[in-house]
Amino acid sequence: MNGTLIDIKCYEVWLKTRLDLTTKFLKNNALTIFMNIESPKVSVDKSPEEVFNFLEEIENFESLMPENISKFEVLSDDTFIFALSGMPEITLKKKEVIAPNKIVFVAAGGKIDFSLIGHIVKKDETSSEVLLEFLGDFNPMMAMMIKKPITKFIGTLATSIPNAI
Repeated sequence: MNGTLIDIKCYEVWLKTRLDLTTKFLKNNALTIFMNIESPKVSVDKSPEEVFNFLEEIENFESLMPENISKFEVLSDDTFIFALSGMPEITLKKKEVIAPNKIVFVAAGGKIDFSLIGHIVKKDETSSEVLLEFLGDFNPMMAMMIKKPITKFIGTLATSIPNAI
């Protein structure tokens, strides 16, 4: 009988420890979902250098935005802020550039932490392919709420590039 009581006590201690760790884990917002959303690949009749130069100029992003944009403002040579109707403002800052193949923007401030990466691949001397990638860690509820609008937004940005350059 003593062996059974010891087993029960050990189980109670183990269970309490698990509950404490789980509570700390949830309180620290450590429960997140990694989200990776890619746009369709878009063919552009411009060299990778021309596409890269276009995307590197912050003010050019205004021409890529969806029609329901309610705000677009260049804050500095590497930062801009925008808002879509009914959505919070988002500030993006240029973080990394690898000419002419990659440009990385990160969320600057705000409530969500993510990156927007432009991948540019040379098809031939006068054409290239562009793929935009959205990466972020979100709590499950936020991930569920933003997945569809972000997918649509990234798609709109990418498909606007050929006509904007």
